[in-house]
Amino acid sequence: MLARAARGTGALLLRGLNILIPVLDRIRYVQSLKEIVINVPEQSAVTLDNVTLQIDGVLYLRIMDPYKASYGVEDPEYAVTQLAQTTMRSELGKLSLDKVFRERESLNASIVDAINQAADCWGIRCLRYEIKDIHVPPRVKESMQMQVEAERRKRATVLESEGTRESAINVAEGKKQAQILASEAEKAEQINQAAGEASAVLAKAKAKAEAIRILAAALTQHNGDAAASLTVAEQYVSAFSKLAKDSNTILLPSNPGDVTSMVAQAMGVYGALTKAPVPGAQDSVSSGSSRDVQGTDASLDEEFDRVKLS
Repeated sequence: MLARAARGTGALLLRGLNILIPVLDRIRYVQSLKEIVINVPEQSAVTLDNVTLQIDGVLYLRIMDPYKASYGVEDPEYAVTQLAQTTMRSELGKLSLDKVFRERESLNASIVDAINQAADCWGIRCLRYEIKDIHVPPRVKESMQMQVEAERRKRATVLESEGTRESAINVAEGKKQAQILASEAEKAEQINQAAGEASAVLAKAKAKAEAIRILAAALTQHNGDAAASLTVAEQYVSAFSKLAKDSNTILLPSNPGDVTSMVAQAMGVYGALTKAPVPGAQDSVSSGSSRDVQGTDASLDEEFDRVKLS
């Protein structure tokens, strides 16, 4: 504690032991150097958007110069309280209702700066100011509540639409990927099928070429024409037996019961084909193919009898 006394000219009593002369000296002021907490009473304030608020606060201050606090102002606490109220009304008039709630920290800092500028000559320093309660009129409070609900519904709608959009995008992307994979699979399948068909055609062609080479080699041997004639006759009879099974339209020769005539006709076709010149064929093959078909009939009589019986 630091005491101030009036001794004629107003002497200053220092810390420690001080001697006062009775009647001449007496203690006039006692100032505490501790931090002081002052409740700022509730007051009305009008915001920038013409909304009347009821607001109160708490003021934290400390006496830095006891002499100025004693002789610079009559009642320092009352003076600081009034200054805090007027400053708070002035600062609230610069802000709208929404900014009052959002910029509460900056509002407190502005009030502290304004108080320190005015209270410096009083030897008092404001450490901080805190707004306790802000009371809004009932109708404004209902409007704010409706605004909050509308804002939340808006956010919910936006989030729902974004979710629907993301879902549609994901579904479309999935369908796109599925179509791409299906087309790639179909492409690969067609490539594989074409490769398989090409391999099959090539294998058939090689087999047919090998068969032709074997047949050509066989025709050059003894009685090769007779064996070829027998094979053509068997194929002719087999094809003629399948005509009635494959189609309703049947082409019959003039004498279908005479198998010998049909075989002879087939042999005649084969003989006409063997008489035709083959480019690049060997002389032995050409000479063997030009034989008379009738010379081979004697060697095939038994085979013809077998065909007739079947």
